[in-house]
Amino acid sequence: MHFGIIVFPGTNCERDCLHVIGNVIGESAALVWHEETDLSAFDALILPGGFAHGDYLRTGAIARFSPVMESVAEFATLGKPVVGICNGFQILCEAGLLPGALRRNAGQHFLCRDATLRVEHNENQLLQMTDIGDVLTLTIRHGEGSYIVDADTLAAMEANNQVLLRFCEPRGRVTPEANPNGSTANIAGVMNADGTVFGLMPHPEAASEGVLGGTDGLYIFRSLLKPLTTNRARTRNSGMLNTNPDEVDLAYLSPEPGPR
Repeated sequence: MHFGIIVFPGTNCERDCLHVIGNVIGESAALVWHEETDLSAFDALILPGGFAHGDYLRTGAIARFSPVMESVAEFATLGKPVVGICNGFQILCEAGLLPGALRRNAGQHFLCRDATLRVEHNENQLLQMTDIGDVLTLTIRHGEGSYIVDADTLAAMEANNQVLLRFCEPRGRVTPEANPNGSTANIAGVMNADGTVFGLMPHPEAASEGVLGGTDGLYIFRSLLKPLTTNRARTRNSGMLNTNPDEVDLAYLSPEPGPR
């Protein structure tokens, strides 16, 4: 499988992704400058983390106009996966390829630490190697990672299984205390309605080798290598860490009506 890794001025995680793809999972990858438009050689695209165009105006607001983005949108219509990680997630939202938007973290501080995330849905190419209720430990590194979405859009996303990851406690319980950045409904990862474009704030490439402290990120990279199966979603009765997958405070997760 051949990955294209999109590089904008200010991207700084492209070589981390290149290393994991080439040296950890043994696939091929190439860096793609944001002015390029021919993506026909690739089977999957990654928009990695960083500070594209210095995050001027707001994160992703300038990068969305890069020449490559029209090609990224067309690429997704071919049924090939597009994954935005952190800043890449922000760019995909700004480009209208994913619903919602990212704003400053609650508390206004940049966060750099591990976070635990619960798998909400696995019938997709990002998480098909996990089970619903699994708890993954991944690194977060962001200042504008608070995902916001209006109530109507969130309801449609929930109905279509587009909310993929939620910040949670280590044993999988979704609580306000487990939400590091104020994201609506603890959301840490989503996909588009077609299941071809994915965005997540945590960095799977930073949790793909034991020397880094964990390898849960490999579930994501290896899921991308497999054709999407249409089998029934796998749900562990007690989750990865003896957690009930239905243990969610629905009242807490419901946003207030109207724009957030």
